[in-house]
Amino acid sequence: MQKMFDIVGLGNAIVDILAQTDDDFLLREKLHKGSMALIDEPRAHYLYKSMGPVKLVSGGSAANTIVGAASLGAKTAFVGKVKEDELGQIFSHDLKSMGIHFSTIPANAGSATARCFVLVTPDGERTMNTYLGASQTLSPDDVDESLISQSTITYLEGYLWDPPEAKKAFLKATEVAHQSGGQVALTLSDTFCVDRYRDEFLELLKTNKIDILFANQHELKSLFLTSDFDIAVTMLQELPVLAAVTRSEHGVMVVDRNAILSVPAYPVDRLVDTTGAGDLFAAGFLTGFTRGSDHANSARLGAMAAAEVIQHIGARPESDLKIMANENGLLTSELA
Repeated sequence: MQKMFDIVGLGNAIVDILAQTDDDFLLREKLHKGSMALIDEPRAHYLYKSMGPVKLVSGGSAANTIVGAASLGAKTAFVGKVKEDELGQIFSHDLKSMGIHFSTIPANAGSATARCFVLVTPDGERTMNTYLGASQTLSPDDVDESLISQSTITYLEGYLWDPPEAKKAFLKATEVAHQSGGQVALTLSDTFCVDRYRDEFLELLKTNKIDILFANQHELKSLFLTSDFDIAVTMLQELPVLAAVTRSEHGVMVVDRNAILSVPAYPVDRLVDTTGAGDLFAAGFLTGFTRGSDHANSARLGAMAAAEVIQHIGARPESDLKIMANENGLLTSELA
């Protein structure tokens, strides 16, 4: 039966506050270059006042993936929690303006809408400080069962595995998706997330709760507690999952129990900001996958989307990804 949506994402609803800066600012503010640190609301207000000119863009890992998929022509939806405040309204407007279904009821009290301060240095490296705020209050009550049932893929963001209620929301969505014949995808998000929840993530994979896994090479090695990438891939093949493992300029490996497929990285003219590369790869891969592309073409579509986003500031595409994909012969007749 044809589903209403190709992909529904569950994740942190965050507004990214982006600014270009230099290493001196990072040193002065005791910010560790290339890292992501969690901060409280007073620190968030302080950083905002200290930064130079900023650009506001709705963000969050899973939300970035959903926006990328929508840009490629996929039918998408998002589940995430904001507060009924200015940034919450910006987040909601940005998604809906892309044609994305977003109906999660905003909180009218409590923590403010989440925001992530993304400081980009001239070498393209990004340093992130995140106030998670209202996004962490996602609960099972926010999971619309009819929405999940009408989605081919339910995509889960590993970053949101921390709050107990959000974890319950994920497990509820997973159960509903499988009961309705859908599939569930998980992104591991980062190595620190894997370090915190390695056993739980492995249990999800071993018990068939996850059908598709996204990870980069560092997250994969952390998952299996090895410094040897080849060993990690061998261990991954023992699990009942389709996995896409990104390796920066070395491309991507698509792995399942039967085969390992290598796809090269898409050419990049100028690296500006690596924010969102993994998110946009997942967008391309899942869009191709839900529309009948084989694994190789889905990975190429993901590599193209990732390459677009790292050549400008911000984690959302600035070019029309559907046009780019069509020009590169990456769209099937269903997508074109």
